[in-house]
Amino acid sequence: MEFSAQQIALFLKGSIEGDPNVKVRDFSKIEEGKPGTLTFLANPKYEHYIYQTQASIVLVNQDFKPEHPVSATIIRVPNAYAALADLLNLVEQAKTKRQGIDSTAWISPSASIGEGCYIGHLAYIGEGAKIGKGAQIYPQAYIGDHVVVGENSIVYPHATIYADCLIGNHCIIHAGAVIGADGFGFAPKNGVYEKIPQLGKVILEDDVEIGANTTIDRAVMDATIIRKGVKIDNLVQIAHNVEVGENTVMAAQVGIAGSTKVGKHCMFGGQVGLAGHIHITDNVNLGAQAGVISDVKEAATLLGAPAINARNFMKSSAIFNRLPDIYKKIGQMEKEIEQLKQEIKK
Repeated sequence: MEFSAQQIALFLKGSIEGDPNVKVRDFSKIEEGKPGTLTFLANPKYEHYIYQTQASIVLVNQDFKPEHPVSATIIRVPNAYAALADLLNLVEQAKTKRQGIDSTAWISPSASIGEGCYIGHLAYIGEGAKIGKGAQIYPQAYIGDHVVVGENSIVYPHATIYADCLIGNHCIIHAGAVIGADGFGFAPKNGVYEKIPQLGKVILEDDVEIGANTTIDRAVMDATIIRKGVKIDNLVQIAHNVEVGENTVMAAQVGIAGSTKVGKHCMFGGQVGLAGHIHITDNVNLGAQAGVISDVKEAATLLGAPAINARNFMKSSAIFNRLPDIYKKIGQMEKEIEQLKQEIKK
């Protein structure tokens, strides 16, 4: 598809500086921009690329002030990164949506399939499952018994949704994700570990996205719940009976132990770990590899393991780097003090 700067500016409600008729057919990174592509500048540290990029159109923030001439056509918008997302969504929505049921798919006679669905090659739809209008079930995906997949949701290849789980509308479950496997529940008995049956389910509310090879365990009883608008990256583990609040986002390799409650609008960096049975309040940011072992009761940015206030962590890190020298100086001071004591005694 091809769009002119004029069309893009109109869609984004932005203002043009340069040729309004220049056209683009693709996107590019600003440092690798090519003619006929659109790129963006949101982070000031990449500003130097805008003066040399070969991209035809660059989205910039409204307050951007160039220090040198820019050969590309500029479109000013309130938020360049958000505007790029809007354009990418526009292109995605323009793609032809798959429909129809492949002859090799296995669908239980008791399952119901909504209008306009796509069921791919060798997909499995279990007994009593309900697939909502416009949903897309890609090849070799597994939809267990009595699972509900909401309208316009997408389940990519090799994703597995165990029995009784509920998937909301407009959800995306990427390849290899497992929704509803048993939680890690075992009780020691007579020197061995006896399995505790996991009789609950997983509920994904609307507009949730689950990354590739992420696992969300079913509850012991009731439900593990991922609230509306949550976005979870690849290789994340969410244990049984966890609840994640609305519009929280998690980067890759986050791990959350059982029965922990996470609030709304939280942001977790890669490899964050949360202990079980704790509560994280709303608007908490956890930096990469932060380890949280107790409740977080106030909105904050935390780093480290155990996680502490980010500013204190940075100060502590600076001291940590100096510990060998500090230790050496303390040893010298102890010797000097001991010598002074001996002299005083004399």
